[in-house]
Amino acid sequence: MTSIRDQIQIFKRGAVELISEEELAGKLERSQKEKKPLRIKYGADPSAPDIHLGHTVPLRKLREIQDLGHHIIFLIGDFTARIGDPTGVSETRKPLTQKEVEENAKTYQEQAFKILDKKRTEVVFNSEWLDKMKPNDFLTLTSHYTVARLLERDDFKKRFESNRPVALLEFLYPLLQGYDSVALNSDLELGGTDQKFNLLVGRELQRVYGKSPQIVMTLPIIEGTDGVQKMSKSLGNYIGVKDEPSEMFGKVMSIPDSLMVRYATYLTGWDEATVDRHKQMHPRDFKVSLGKKIVSLYHGEKKADEAALEFDRIFKDKQMPQDMPLVTVDRSKLREGDAIDLVPLLFELQLVSSKMEARRMIEQGGVKINQIKISNVNETVSLAHEITIQCGKRKFARVKKA
Repeated sequence: MTSIRDQIQIFKRGAVELISEEELAGKLERSQKEKKPLRIKYGADPSAPDIHLGHTVPLRKLREIQDLGHHIIFLIGDFTARIGDPTGVSETRKPLTQKEVEENAKTYQEQAFKILDKKRTEVVFNSEWLDKMKPNDFLTLTSHYTVARLLERDDFKKRFESNRPVALLEFLYPLLQGYDSVALNSDLELGGTDQKFNLLVGRELQRVYGKSPQIVMTLPIIEGTDGVQKMSKSLGNYIGVKDEPSEMFGKVMSIPDSLMVRYATYLTGWDEATVDRHKQMHPRDFKVSLGKKIVSLYHGEKKADEAALEFDRIFKDKQMPQDMPLVTVDRSKLREGDAIDLVPLLFELQLVSSKMEARRMIEQGGVKINQIKISNVNETVSLAHEITIQCGKRKFARVKKA
């Protein structure tokens, strides 16, 4: 059995803040005495179908705690996702439909269990209790918090002071997330540093409802491949858990050297000694090892080795990749002369996440057709014959009409 002192060190490792260590020690002592694992809560709103490596930071911490024998509760916020977490946003989010939430929740779980042990994880949906709340229950819940307290949240405060709308529905979000902790009797809840306010609301509401207040653990927000802003799909600086091996490896190789230690610490599962050993390596060797480790976590070691070799082929030897996917475009989408506009074609081929990104890539010189750079966003492409498209440094496709 792992001692309480050693457990606390594992809980603290990589955490930004722990509120509080003394209370955690008390809960761990009770856990050992009663031979009852702590209930560790992590909530995720399935607001998008895919997760990126930034999302894996709390999942990796959960796995460490899971391996200590504690009970992990993976909360899918299917009810709260319909509102949308207002954390860090400058305007009211568009509500999701129930169908969108259900589809996203399914793929989110599949990706999360690449890290968590599915057999030792309890998955719950907060609609189980929030859908059953009556008007009087909501009135009681809202009576425990004031508007002044909610406006202490930095994002609410900024929007209010700049006369940008804050929907009353958004005020409910922290209270509903907090009530999840009441319903689940969580001993500890973890999340990113941007979630601190919401986590503390849960702690306070548990106290109000006569429960033992949960410990709050915050974890760092990981920067994206640009090394500046937090990893985000909308910013295009993300590494997706479902990215193909060659794309994932290439993205890791593109990060600034200043991010290598941070990625190694939070995204790999390496212990401190392994990270320290990598610090002594040449930056390129460090980055290659980092890239192969990250790819192997989601695709296996064989795919990681292949991705590294493919990267060398493309960038060191200036060759085209050997396994470019062949994609066919339905004739119904072509105009006379087998022509199609380049921007919608890039989007159709899923080489970009949006048509806006397609235009940006073209304007920045990141798109080539048959190895010829294209700079006109209004370019039309003929599919009378098979063509090769390169989008950015790592995305390639062979394209022909169906």
